[in-house]
Amino acid sequence: MNNAVPDVNTLLNTGLRRLWYPILPSWQVKDNPVGITRLGEDMAVWRDGEGQVHAVSDRCPHRGARLSLGWNLGEKLACWYHGVQVNAEGVTEKVPAVRACPLEGKKTNKSYPIIETRGAIFAYFGDEVQPDPPPLVLPEQLSSDDYSSFLCAAHWKCNYRYAVDNVMDPMHGSYLHADSHSMARGDKEAEMAARKTEHGFIFEKTTQRGVNFDWVEFGDTGAHWLRLEIPYGPGAGPGPSFGIVGFATPMDENNTLVFFWRNRKVQGWQRDVWRFMYRNRLEGLHWAVLEQDRIILENMAPNAREHEFLYQHDTGMARLRRLMKQTAEKQVAERQALATQTASAGATS
Repeated sequence: MNNAVPDVNTLLNTGLRRLWYPILPSWQVKDNPVGITRLGEDMAVWRDGEGQVHAVSDRCPHRGARLSLGWNLGEKLACWYHGVQVNAEGVTEKVPAVRACPLEGKKTNKSYPIIETRGAIFAYFGDEVQPDPPPLVLPEQLSSDDYSSFLCAAHWKCNYRYAVDNVMDPMHGSYLHADSHSMARGDKEAEMAARKTEHGFIFEKTTQRGVNFDWVEFGDTGAHWLRLEIPYGPGAGPGPSFGIVGFATPMDENNTLVFFWRNRKVQGWQRDVWRFMYRNRLEGLHWAVLEQDRIILENMAPNAREHEFLYQHDTGMARLRRLMKQTAEKQVAERQALATQTASAGATS
């Protein structure tokens, strides 16, 4: 397992550590192991006989074959190549081809804490400084039964920071999505301001509310999430404004998996009507809006940030970029200090 400390830019571009990230919609993990790459790390994900999800690094400790190509034995995987068995804690339990192999009983693979909720599988990506996960606290829209939600996940061929920047930019809704069913109204000019919240900040239009994509919230509660609301007219069914809670999970430096939970605070018969209308009338329209975002972001140059001219509407985006860079700098410094301390202790022992 590689514990080399990355530089700040590499960490920023592949994903900050010490956070929970959604890695897959639940429906994508069934009986067979699934091989994925998240935050630049290859992972084998599977369900045991009780339906519990597990994840370990996707590399057999024997010859490096993909464990995700092997057999699901419940709480462990068996490599297709030579049958080596690695359990959910990353320990090699059995090497069937050799009697009393020294590999047996050793922790050979990274294991990932897993939480499955709201139709998605979350994994914790720690580091040497903080290997144990903090609690995963999701916003009310994903933790309260008062809300009904639908998960939409998509693969975008761009760095995840572009996806984050996109959501942190409320003004783009009035232009990129001007022909959508929900963002066709409102001014194309606005004054913007940021204000702190308990877990992050809100960036909002000060001259307009309840018309378009008028504000976005960033939250840090064991995971980084973004939240917004878009007003709906009575033709979109019962309930208050339509909400979105979004996450951007880096696959590698050039690919992102975005997760958007579309939600509405509705109960009883209103919930049934809302869910029916969403599936039959609104879902396709929402995918069309996401497709507009995808096309814009995938066609931006990889070095687009080096040639920007930001203005007042970009204050929220710039603030989050600064926060993420400060977090990366802190994580890199702490990991380097720990590596130096460990090396010194080893030299004197």
